[in-house]
Amino acid sequence: MHRHKYTFSHRSLLKLNPHDCIPSIEHVYAVRDEQYLETLPWPRVLGSHLSYSMLPKSIKTSKCPIVYICREPKDVFVSFWRMSLRLEGLKEPPSFTQAFELFCEGRVPHGPIWEHVLEYYTKNLISPEKILILKYEEMLKDPIDGVTRLANFTGRPFSAEEVKNGAVEKIAEFCSFNKLKELDVNNGGDLTNSYFFRKAVVGDW
Repeated sequence: MHRHKYTFSHRSLLKLNPHDCIPSIEHVYAVRDEQYLETLPWPRVLGSHLSYSMLPKSIKTSKCPIVYICREPKDVFVSFWRMSLRLEGLKEPPSFTQAFELFCEGRVPHGPIWEHVLEYYTKNLISPEKILILKYEEMLKDPIDGVTRLANFTGRPFSAEEVKNGAVEKIAEFCSFNKLKELDVNNGGDLTNSYFFRKAVVGDW
């Protein structure tokens, strides 16, 4: 979104972890306040795990583009379960079987994954200019295409000169799993990078 403002040696991702670069709506309103939003550079980029039906009306009725990333449900479950094992405050983390049953029943944060995906998928069919759906597996297989689609959808397509100079490839590499995992900024804080940077593979289930 702000690629024209920085060089690759001065990118925000070198100084901030991804969750600070793209704060979640839930975190902003639970831990910070609305004034914090005013400190974010425009255009603002926010993340969320909320289902479409739970999004604030101001988002759904505005021209704000929504990018929805979906993943194979079985891989989502394994990732969720491994994360739950490491979260503090859980006296007795659920076993794999218990967690699997809860996941299938939709008794997990943000509700049933089936409904979660279906809501965004349905809205995408109605308003494709409003919602872009990216598949995790496809982005891993072809990150160049993913970056290009994202730039086009947000109204910031790459120029012919940028394409010629390899800007798309550089951005894809800069934002890759391996690159982010090795950065010092992602190896500290309340939650270490191992909470969020595990394998980034398809079929881990």
